[in-house]
Amino acid sequence: SLSRLLYLLQQETSSTELRTECAVVLGSLAMGTENNVKSLLDCHIIPALLQGLLSPDLKFIEACLRCLRTIFISPVTPEDLLYTDATVISHLMALLSRSRYTQEYICQIFSHCCKGPDHQTILFNHGAVQNIAHLLVSTSYKVRMQALKCFSVLAFENPQVSMTLVNVSVDGELLPQIFVKMLQRDKPIEMQLTSAKCLTSMCRAGAIRTDDSCIVLKTLPCLVRMCSKERLLEERVEGAETLAYLIETDVELQRIASITDHLIVMLADYFKYPSSVSAITDIKRLDHDLKHAHELRQAAFKLYASLGANDEDIRKKIIETENMMDRIVNGLSESSIKVRLAAVRCLHSLSRSVQQLRTSFQDHAVWKPLMKVLQNAPNEILVVASSTLCNLLLEFSPSKEPILESGAIELLCSLTQSENLALRVNGIWALMNMAFQAEQKIKSDILRGLSTEQLFQLLSDSDVNVLMKTLGLLRNLLSTRPHIDHIMSTHGKQIMQAVTLILEGEHNIEVKEQTLCILANIADGTTAKELIMTNDDILQKIKYYMSHSNAKLQLAAMFCISNLIWNEEEGSQERQDKLRDMGIVDILHKLSQSSDPNLCDK
Repeated sequence: SLSRLLYLLQQETSSTELRTECAVVLGSLAMGTENNVKSLLDCHIIPALLQGLLSPDLKFIEACLRCLRTIFISPVTPEDLLYTDATVISHLMALLSRSRYTQEYICQIFSHCCKGPDHQTILFNHGAVQNIAHLLVSTSYKVRMQALKCFSVLAFENPQVSMTLVNVSVDGELLPQIFVKMLQRDKPIEMQLTSAKCLTSMCRAGAIRTDDSCIVLKTLPCLVRMCSKERLLEERVEGAETLAYLIETDVELQRIASITDHLIVMLADYFKYPSSVSAITDIKRLDHDLKHAHELRQAAFKLYASLGANDEDIRKKIIETENMMDRIVNGLSESSIKVRLAAVRCLHSLSRSVQQLRTSFQDHAVWKPLMKVLQNAPNEILVVASSTLCNLLLEFSPSKEPILESGAIELLCSLTQSENLALRVNGIWALMNMAFQAEQKIKSDILRGLSTEQLFQLLSDSDVNVLMKTLGLLRNLLSTRPHIDHIMSTHGKQIMQAVTLILEGEHNIEVKEQTLCILANIADGTTAKELIMTNDDILQKIKYYMSHSNAKLQLAAMFCISNLIWNEEEGSQERQDKLRDMGIVDILHKLSQSSDPNLCDK
């Protein structure tokens, strides 16, 4: 049956009418279940149909393309099958000029098979932009629409394509202008949404400025309209996700969106599905709502996260929207990983607000579900959740205490050992925040949890961010005298080793400055300063940095000296004598003539 049809399709001796009928029947089969498509793929239908495209007969070519289109839009078909033979793409480009049907089907095949940068590059290099651009003004709506979809997938997160599109014109009109015409209110929704996606990609790639009127007055309002109750659920999902992407990094667009059509309130409606079912006739709708409920919540969280990324007033408005904090907290424990990730992103965005950390975050004990999310979550969630935790651990956040009691130190210490760089940075950053103005017990717990081996591991990390945050942690641990003396009495040898290691290594100015500040803190201890005074190697390094070419390092080195020589402290005379013998006074004389007023004063 199947194999017989395929055999007839491929027989050069069969009449073209028969071969065309075979392609039509196979196309109908492909429209059935996913299993049908699997069976067709197992029979190697794709190479057979691609071979058919070499025929001179246009009707047969169209039938083969229609069947290929149906197979490629099925989720069970691997996109890569289109790219196994490089000549296929060139041949499809050439067939674009044959008829409106070849145009419609080929564009549809391209837009379904273009997944990720590799595919985009192949199509781009085969002239997709030039070959498809003129189809945007075709007389056939289907061709215009499929061409537009092609551009939307080609340009997505692709600066190369986006930068090219800006300068392409069709019949004397530039593509951005054509896209703007396609998102006017009188156009079908699918066309409005897709052209808004094209303009969004071009804007995010820097091909169109964020303050360009085609973004501010056309694209953004169009996407906000897509979020309204009048739209279908799937349109609302796509509208909100695209808008979230458009405004994600631009504070001005965030402000404009937040005051367009009551968007913040409008999004609250995304959480009301599935709505309560009244009559048995609504079962079909319930099924549809259930299917989209996850996607709606995910889209709303994403858009709220983008809206609140920078502006304090917008965050306040979001949090004051009905039950918002409860919704986020519920989102953190949803079964769908995509919803969980979007909820964490939203929480992270709102956690940038000092005001909210002190109020709503405290009232809803947000840290509890957050700590739960951090237990064995996949990396992409861990990165955002641990960033949020960093904010909850800032010294002014009332959540700091309960988080500590719930085993955070252990959790964060384990993050610092992650293979994933972002997790190492967040782990050490959160510990640094935790240690800031903390009591001695917490500081000791952090040091115990990290272990000296791990501390050295972090100080020799190849990433400068990890190194800077680890030094920040050390600086926070070594603050206030009793703490400095206590920590140096238990970990002095290792910490001095670490300081030496860094001052001798190839590091940038910021790293060395931070390290000298740690030394200055140690010099401020009562018993701890002896660890510096009895270490000639370190004293010589301080002397060296006093004469360094960089003023920041000179200042930091002088802080160390001034903390060592306070007159009213015990043993100050002996310390002053030793430093005098080392020639420190001569350097100070020289520095008092410096042209830098800060150095001069110090």
